[in-house]
Amino acid sequence: MKSPSQSIDNILDTHVFSGAEADESAAPDLLIEVPHGATKGDDFRELAEQLDGPFPGDLRDFFYVNTDVGAFEVAREAAREFTAANPGRKALVLRCRIPRTFIDCNRRIELDSESFKQGGVTPGLMPWVNSASDLSLLRQRYETYISAVKEAREGLSPTGAMILLHTYAPRSVGVEVDENIVENLRRAYEPKQQEKWPLRPAFDVICHDLDGNDHGPRPVIDAFRQGIAELDWSVEESATYPLHPSTMAWDHVMALPGRALCVEVRRDLLADPFDPFVEMNICPHKVAPIAAALANSLNHWWSS
Repeated sequence: MKSPSQSIDNILDTHVFSGAEADESAAPDLLIEVPHGATKGDDFRELAEQLDGPFPGDLRDFFYVNTDVGAFEVAREAAREFTAANPGRKALVLRCRIPRTFIDCNRRIELDSESFKQGGVTPGLMPWVNSASDLSLLRQRYETYISAVKEAREGLSPTGAMILLHTYAPRSVGVEVDENIVENLRRAYEPKQQEKWPLRPAFDVICHDLDGNDHGPRPVIDAFRQGIAELDWSVEESATYPLHPSTMAWDHVMALPGRALCVEVRRDLLADPFDPFVEMNICPHKVAPIAAALANSLNHWWSS
């Protein structure tokens, strides 16, 4: 197993950010994970060419609709802002390069479909992955990624903290994730139909479980809400879905009580323009103020 300070081809990109006065040999203070960071057409093509299939036609369309475009750009800029404001600290950004079109690295894939439905999330292993060789390859990549993230989490400094950064589509589109997924999505995104789906919050902090228990670091969330309010947006809490044991986010939050936070950013606030069926362009001018608000809020982990 490689050190989490190193990238792993087609599985993990690692980016280290060090403040001007940071000890290069010291453990990172901040870990930002982007588990749905495979957002490029090349990510999909590389893995699809390794698999036997068969898969639904035009599956690439689902890849673009269902990947967290913009999350890595926000993570990278937030890490830069954080280490610039805290010159003695280090930040580590981990970007997954495994498309969730086939296997989701933010899921506990051993669970059944009912568990994912309860958590309001898509499956860990997609229903069109059936061949033994495909399952073996995907599980190997998944396990390699999960192990690297866990190692990085355990390698944080004694006061280290973790951000789980995601983006989501502007609306909660209700479609079945089955062999007809692309056809279902095309119908759902027709202009007149799309307007019927509920608009999601601009920002959603996923911190409440199904029983309503709050697992969020309150000073950080409150500071983030204030920073986002200055940009004329608002922050909701688990308005879209709960913090649920079917996700790896749950594992991280439980392992770092009060020191981990899961954040969703709406993709249309970052893309220029937002078009769900293509590889979108992420606008740096849209990323910058959001990343700054996030980075500023993180300081509350170390100021108390």
